[in-house]
Amino acid sequence: MCVSSCLRCVGVSLVALAIVCMLSNILLLLPELKIHFLLEGHVTREATWATGLWGSGFLVVLGARAFVQSSRTRGCCAFRRQMLCQAVNSCVCLLAAGCCCLVSATGLSQGPLCLYNTTWGPTWGVPLQPQPDRHAGYLYNRTLWSGLCLEPREVVQWNLVLFSVMGGASGLQTVLCGANILNALLGLILGHGLCHNKVSPGSLTRKPAEKLFIM
Repeated sequence: MCVSSCLRCVGVSLVALAIVCMLSNILLLLPELKIHFLLEGHVTREATWATGLWGSGFLVVLGARAFVQSSRTRGCCAFRRQMLCQAVNSCVCLLAAGCCCLVSATGLSQGPLCLYNTTWGPTWGVPLQPQPDRHAGYLYNRTLWSGLCLEPREVVQWNLVLFSVMGGASGLQTVLCGANILNALLGLILGHGLCHNKVSPGSLTRKPAEKLFIM
């Protein structure tokens, strides 16, 4: 095992997942790829919180950058000090990614904000959220996916896919950050890792020669 290699791999993976979360959140803010819904306040509440941008995006990228830099640290004391910092950074990234995952799950279960018909005429609201006296939510009834929301077009499928992608990516980030906490604690105890304690083949071949020389 080599702690430095693990830090580098985790950092690169977190950056890729952060890009996915940021792109998903940006698209959620632009139904039909039009900005006027955002400017008029007709975007799903969970999307406007932008946890995919500042949570699983910006904060996680900062943490990933620190992970990669720590993988190049040399010196026992400096390395252990960096591992302590990485344990703290991993906790912050874990909370940020976990927040994004929770918000994504909430947005997915509540359904999108859209224009729909009521007895008083077209109204902006969240018609697909679970109702105890009506239905358990649109996720369990695909007949509600089309025909209910008038604007934006196909917003149900749009939110369903993007919230699922963002929630899955941020969920993977929480797993990686949790594993990195253990990895950083292990590096704090063991130093650079067992890979630096391997016996080289040259050291094995020199010992017999030294014995013959003494004899």
